[in-house]
Formats: sequence, C-alpha cells, structure tokens
Amino acid sequence: MYVTENHALTAVDGAELVAELRDRAEIVDALYRFGLGQDLQDRELLASAFADRAELDFRPAAARWGAEVPLMTGRDAIADTITGMFAGRVDTTHVVTNPRIRIEDGVAARLTAIVEAQHLLTADHSRHALLKNLYDVELVRDGRRWVVQRMRIDNVWYTGEPSVIFGA
Repeated sequence: MYVTENHALTAVDGAELVAELRDRAEIVDALYRFGLGQDLQDRELLASAFADRAELDFRPAAARWGAEVPLMTGRDAIADTITGMFAGRVDTTHVVTNPRIRIEDGVAARLTAIVEAQHLLTADHSRHALLKNLYDVELVRDGRRWVVQRMRIDNVWYTGEPSVIFGA
C-alpha cells in the first residue's frame, strides 16, 4: 500500500535520470495541485490533479471522528464536492511532506505522503480542525504531467472539531 523502498531513484545517469526526476516532480505536483486548489478555492486547479474517472476515498480519515462519507468518484464530482463544501465557509492550508514515489513502467506511479491540513471556519477561526493525514495515491501519466487515479486518505491524528468542518 505505501511506498517503502529503501532508495529513491532507479535511473543511474543521463537522459533516463533526467526523465525520472521530471516524472517525480510532476507526480508530487499532482498532490500540490490538490492541496493548493483547496487553499485558493480554485476549482480548476483542484480538478487538474485528477484523472477523469478518479476516486477519492476520505472514508478512513472521516471514520476517525465517527463520520461516514461516500467514496467520491469522477474528477468533476470530486472538485465540485470539495469546493462546494468549503467555498465561503472554510479556510484551508495544506502542507505536503515526506513524498515517496514508485514509478511503474513509466505509465503508472504510486505516491505516499504526509499532508497536514488546517481547516478553519471562515466566520470563526477559533473553530478549527487540524488533521495529519497519510496519503496513498495511485497516479497515471497524462501527457507530460501525472494525475491521480485513486487517492486514499488515512488520518494519523487530529485536533479541534472535525465534525464542525466536515459534518458529523
């Protein structure tokens, strides 16, 4: 499930190394687009992180505070759901760290990362939820960039009131 190899790069030198480094930057960029799209409330940037038939599974994270949420499917549904849930109501900041990447045959990849996500009610920043989540992401190549095919978000810990931000 998570990327746990004891090395980062597989290419050794030359053009293969440059291509792998480019792919790794583009793979992590998909996750950056996902987070920053939420933070800027930019639906198009958020949607650009996903493949047309993508899946976003926030159910494991939500279960930590007793919530039940549906599996989100489809790029537009994911972008519309997230922007609709937060727009004008919740301010967010996302910090992505510890990315680990495995590229499979140059057309698919897996990414493991830790994401800290701060959510504050726009009208009252004293009401918040700070989440530390572990992401398991499957990506596919989309031309020169990479997009998320499947994303699973597990919550490691949280503080605050997630139910206020996300609903019970």
